[in-house]
Amino acid sequence: MPLADLTSFLNAVSSFFESLADVGWGSLLIGLICFGIYLTLRSRAYFNVLRAAYPTEPILFRRIWGAYVAAYGFNNVVPARGGDVIKLFLVKTSVPHSTYSAVGASFFVELVYDASIGIPVLLFAFTQGVFPKPPDFASLDAFDLSFFASHLRFTLFLLTALGVAGLVAFALLSRRVAAFWARVRQGLTILFDRDRYLREVWLVQFAGWCFRFTAFWFLLEAFGIGGSVRNVLLVLGVNAVASVVPFTPGGAGVQQAFLVKVFASTATGATVAAYSVGQQIAIAAFSVAMGFAALVAIFKFTSFRAVIEAGRAERRAEAAAS
Repeated sequence: MPLADLTSFLNAVSSFFESLADVGWGSLLIGLICFGIYLTLRSRAYFNVLRAAYPTEPILFRRIWGAYVAAYGFNNVVPARGGDVIKLFLVKTSVPHSTYSAVGASFFVELVYDASIGIPVLLFAFTQGVFPKPPDFASLDAFDLSFFASHLRFTLFLLTALGVAGLVAFALLSRRVAAFWARVRQGLTILFDRDRYLREVWLVQFAGWCFRFTAFWFLLEAFGIGGSVRNVLLVLGVNAVASVVPFTPGGAGVQQAFLVKVFASTATGATVAAYSVGQQIAIAAFSVAMGFAALVAIFKFTSFRAVIEAGRAERRAEAAAS
């Protein structure tokens, strides 16, 4: 199975390079610019989350933006959302007197919006007759997704084990649980003010989503699939599924398998394969370049590895001090 998935991915990469001459570079550029605006608006909403959690601390938006785009870029080159570790450290060092537990909890505020927009998008995608149904996931050429779909007992066991591990961790932290949950609640502060959350987070994220929608419209145009409301919503539905199984950088294998299936009746196999790989390469290269520039210009780090090592050193220092 993994060998077949790799072969399928390499064939798609080959189709992408063979079709480079047909790429609409103007549409591609517009799409990437819109994607950059999307990330900026998302980071602004997250900045507002932090301001609510730490109202008396001076927080610079450019540092939160830098942490956000650096993490997004790193997530596109490493599996299992490794960029979130970078984001945690950079944000923690950017907010005076902050704690890792509060900053980590603040990440979950974004999930409220993602669920509110992602569920309707998925419902639309599943009603179009081209989106694979959950029972069919096992037959897709995406090893991580097909493995869990075809091994339901193992999947249930894994989820149960993770739940038990969480309970054990909770028990081990019981002596400090009151202080821990107080910091967690601090990271979620803005959720307890519904008007402020709607105004400063939800609506800002929705504006960002509109630019993301526009970005994928132009990316579809650039690679010859064709931009339309239906096509963009299908792509966003694919992204929503890929985000649930983050075992590859940017959900690469899952996205490619889904896109080939979704657009099989819309364009030729070579065109769909080129788009499925081309959009991921374009977004990954763009986000990595922007994230690395932010690391160097804002945080004075010269590599993603240096950030991770600095974060580990700080955690060891805090553990020794406590």
